[in-house]
Order: sequence, then C-alpha cells, then structure tokens
Amino acid sequence: MTALILALLAGAVVGLALGSLGGGGSMLAVPALIYLLGFSPAVATTASLLIVSATSVTGLMAHARAGRVRWRSGLLFAAAGLPVAALFGLLSTKLPGALLTVAFALLAGFAAWRMLRPAKPAADGPAEAAGPGRAAAVGGALGGATGLLGVGGGFLAVPALVSVLAFSMAEAVGTSLLVITANSFAALVPRLGAVHGLDWAVIAPFTAAAVLGAWDGKRLADKLSGPTLQRVFGVVLLVVAALMLVSALVA
Repeated sequence: MTALILALLAGAVVGLALGSLGGGGSMLAVPALIYLLGFSPAVATTASLLIVSATSVTGLMAHARAGRVRWRSGLLFAAAGLPVAALFGLLSTKLPGALLTVAFALLAGFAAWRMLRPAKPAADGPAEAAGPGRAAAVGGALGGATGLLGVGGGFLAVPALVSVLAFSMAEAVGTSLLVITANSFAALVPRLGAVHGLDWAVIAPFTAAAVLGAWDGKRLADKLSGPTLQRVFGVVLLVVAALMLVSALVA
C-alpha cells in the first residue's frame, strides 16, 4: 500500500475522531506517522501538530455553526496552557525519540482508560464559577502534553469541561476544539525552526483527509451517542498504546 493511500486513510480516521469526540485524533496521528509512514518520533509529533491544528480549526467551525462553542470559557481555559505548551514544545526537540515514544504510549493508555471508564455526571451550578483553580491546572497539564508529545489533548479537555466547568457533552466537544487549536499553534511555533525535513507529500494529503473527516465526524456525533463513540476510540487507543509500548521497550 502506498504512502499516499496510507496517509489518506489515517487522516480520515484522525479527522473522524476530532470531529466527533473533540479529541483523540492526535493520539492516532502520531503512531500512524511513525509506524505506517516511517516518520521519526520528533518529526511525527511536529507533523501531528500541523495536522491537528488544521483539522481542529475545521471541526471548530462546524461546531461553532451549531452553537456548541463557548468562546469566553474556552479561551480562558486555553490561556492556562499556552505558555506551558510553548515551553514543552521547545523541550521536546532535545529529548531522545525512544523516551518520547514511551511517554506517548503511557499517555495514550491513560486516554483510553478515560474514554472507556463510565462517565460521571456533570456538576450542578454555573459553569463559569466551578473550580477555576482546578480548571487552570488541567489547562496547564493539557498544554504540557500538547507541547511535549504533539497531542491536542481533547481527551483531557472534554472531561474537564464537563466535570469542572459543567458544560454539556456537546458544548465540551465543540469548545475543546478551540482549546486544542490554541495549544497546538502555541506548541508548533518553537518546533518549526528546530525540526527539518517534513515530508509534505505525506503531510498534505494526511491533513486534507483529516479536514474532510472532521466534517464527517461532526455529522457522526449528531447520529451516535457520545459514550458509544468514546468506547470505540477508547479500544483503538488501548491497542495503539500497547503496541507502541512493546515496540519501544523491545527496540
């Protein structure tokens, strides 16, 4: 199977995940770039940020048109993670690829666990007043994960927006795309001058397929329940995490 076809197929899956769940796409993008398309971990995380940034903007527009984005709260949540994302983005260029792979595998396993465990009901009360300190802490952790590993962090943002800020699931998915977009761009900036040799013949079709998949993901979210989608992608992530961890440890 050619690199172009693999890039298109992987991009479509990444877009579906981002568009339907508000996250999870980059957790699939990085291993696809490494194991299917032959990218090094450092280049894969940078390419993932490019892909996720473009795809998240597309998904954000779709959800914004449906009135599912809470702009003020999303921007405040993202602000806590922006400096952390930029700092960890610079740090990631100085770490060995094997370490990044192991860290990514562990984070993917954690994301799978979050997706597969039973959802907790949202807290009652005004969304804006619920746990600002905890929201800032989660926002900072999200920025660190984005900068270091090239992940958008929607798997952290969505449950945090639901449980900490009392968003509905639909609002959390839409608003998480705003947070992912902001963090991804912040993490991408310090990497652009440090990593060379991006294969645009692969990245461009991957991104295009992901952008189209994000629109389909939004429509998929309208038809299927959030828990069903989370379980499907949770199982996929669990398998990916296990394979990456084994690959890194036996290398």
